[in-house]
Amino acid sequence: MVTREEALEYHSRDRKGKLESVPCKPCTTARDLSMAYTPGVAEPCREIHKNPADAYEYTNKGNLVAVLSNGTAVLGLGNLGAIAGKPVMEGKGVLFKRFADVDVYDIEVDTMDPEKIIQTAQLISPTFGGINLEDIKAPECFEIEERLIEMLDIPVFHDDQHGTAIISAAALLNAVSLTGKRMDEIKIVVNGAGASGISCSKLYVRLGAKLENITMCDTSGVIYKGRDKLNKYKEIFAKETPLRTLEEAFVGADVAVGLSAKGAFTPEMIRSMAPNPIVFAMANPDPEIMPADAKGVRDDIIMATGRSDFPNQVNNVLGFPFIFRGALDVRASRINEEMKEAASLALAELARQDVPESVFRAYGNTPFAFGPEYIIPKPFDHRVLLYVAPAVARAAIETGVARLPIEDAEAWIENYRRALQKRLGRHMAIMGGVQDRARTAPKRIAFPEGENEKILLAAKQLVSDGIAHPVLVGRTDIIHDWAARHDLDLGKVTVVHPGRHEKHQELAAALHTLRARRGITLSESDQLLRHDPVVLASMLVRQGLADGLVSGADMHYPDSLRPVMQLLYGKGDKAARAAGIYVLFVGNRVLFVADTTVNVAPTALDLAECAVGTARLARQFGYEPRVALLSHSNFGSTTDATSRKVRQAAELLHARGVDFQVDGDMQADTALSADLLGGLYSFNRLDDEANVLIFPDMTSANIAYKLLIKAAGAVAVGPILIGNEYPVNILQRGADVSEIVNLTAVTVVDAQERAAR
Repeated sequence: MVTREEALEYHSRDRKGKLESVPCKPCTTARDLSMAYTPGVAEPCREIHKNPADAYEYTNKGNLVAVLSNGTAVLGLGNLGAIAGKPVMEGKGVLFKRFADVDVYDIEVDTMDPEKIIQTAQLISPTFGGINLEDIKAPECFEIEERLIEMLDIPVFHDDQHGTAIISAAALLNAVSLTGKRMDEIKIVVNGAGASGISCSKLYVRLGAKLENITMCDTSGVIYKGRDKLNKYKEIFAKETPLRTLEEAFVGADVAVGLSAKGAFTPEMIRSMAPNPIVFAMANPDPEIMPADAKGVRDDIIMATGRSDFPNQVNNVLGFPFIFRGALDVRASRINEEMKEAASLALAELARQDVPESVFRAYGNTPFAFGPEYIIPKPFDHRVLLYVAPAVARAAIETGVARLPIEDAEAWIENYRRALQKRLGRHMAIMGGVQDRARTAPKRIAFPEGENEKILLAAKQLVSDGIAHPVLVGRTDIIHDWAARHDLDLGKVTVVHPGRHEKHQELAAALHTLRARRGITLSESDQLLRHDPVVLASMLVRQGLADGLVSGADMHYPDSLRPVMQLLYGKGDKAARAAGIYVLFVGNRVLFVADTTVNVAPTALDLAECAVGTARLARQFGYEPRVALLSHSNFGSTTDATSRKVRQAAELLHARGVDFQVDGDMQADTALSADLLGGLYSFNRLDDEANVLIFPDMTSANIAYKLLIKAAGAVAVGPILIGNEYPVNILQRGADVSEIVNLTAVTVVDAQERAAR
């Protein structure tokens, strides 16, 4: 679990909060300024004045959503107020951007008056392509959404109502199918009559359930005809029934849906349900009943929760980013019931499809298929975008709420799918997928700088997230003191005090054996283990006392690399030569850049081996490599020594018959241009733009990746060290906690794959 201190540090470090505005047009020259502002800006203003719909052409309206809240129902925390809800609204913006590339402004409205919220949304609506209402308490949220939908000509969507409904409805369709039952016959009990419970029930009815077969309960028990103080939204589900308690409602029910609180369902209730019961316990962070308790009384149960650590997670992130993506891209005037239904059906269909290996890799290389433990797609399944957004867009077109001129809907949808694939690829979820894979089999990772504050903070997160078992090299008293002050669970950490390890003499003898012919005596080996933590950590790995190593948090890169290369480097039958690789997220591209840190002046053979290792790394991350060997020339346009070396490397790879696409020499802009590769240089061996870039020397690679980080805002993971016999990675000095955690997760996955081989 995330601790209070970790959450506060995450939100406060560096730039405060979680969102920033970034220009998407150049503004570096006087001419750029004249275009961005006066006088150039006058031209789009005139066009929009003549035709307001042109705002979609000349402004960001078509990709901009307002996340609007008054903070009266913040998560499970209740009425915290507008400003206290802002971190949640920013978080919502992060998810919109990360999963569907939708931009967000969060709007916190300091009022509990529904009329003022409605007025605010109406007045700001020209700015946005859609409005996502968030964390507004029931029953006011119903009225606010209903009236805004009728008043405005852009989509208005209350995710607390509809998000859970859409995701859980998809899961319900598949669960019912697996049990052999029928939607129009199942008996459903819903516990929780707030925004989510009512919206879920309405959507279940749209998808075939009978209203009379739904028994809804709130904190006062069953909602029945004649009960006092029912608002008009609960009144819809009031029924003639002798049932009065939740326990009574459970008897003989086929489906139990929990949108309430921890512990609301008991094993006795589950035991009283019909054969093959379906239980969705969706309270967060703790469900109405834990899966182990439910399965302990019913081995025929199909169960879902809102948590990622159990099968069948009902997670709203499977819905709202992609629903808005589809609605925005057809300029929909609203998100209607047909569009919500289409999203549910698309998710249900996706769960029934064969799961590609790339998704398995994101979840620990463990295959899964449609069945009781997999009735809803995984949140990090990149295919969700390609299923849900087109389904929503199609429903908008077919129901007449799409305002984008579309003559041939089928052709448009097909092109739209390709555009979505191009727009986002799979990189948005890649590090989350790597961490998920690491969690499936955490490994012992040695950290030579075990007393370093950032390493200790990273160790705490690694333990909390179940990613790795840290092996901290350092003085026991210092590490134990820090652990006591920061709640680091020492039961899940190994502390190695230099010179005091129980196998110190064995490690010294092994080191002497390795380095005796490099002039290292046994006595010097003993001293090295006592005084050089990288040597000690390397020997822990070599002797099987740790599974991998991460170093470099407060050391110069060469100082960390040198002992690693001396003690853990070895070519092996499948290893490439050592090289440092950065994975760069540049806009919508993912690039594997090599070699940035190890080989200053590589030979043609070095470049070829580096290409093999980097291609292998790309596949570990779920990408099919398209390798470009870079130079300042294109396919022999110059004949200097560098160009000849790069061409020779390409020839070596072609002669070897490697199982990935590779070509060169080529310039960087050629490698990243599908038009050039498919046109002027159509003879090349890449079928699309490159995603693996092999530079002719370390100087150019190092300069290039740092320029991309600073000038283009690229996000970097690395450097990832390839070519060692053991799982080892060296951090760049000054790496922050998240970078340490990410590189450790990469090291764990490397160790997992080596163990499997």
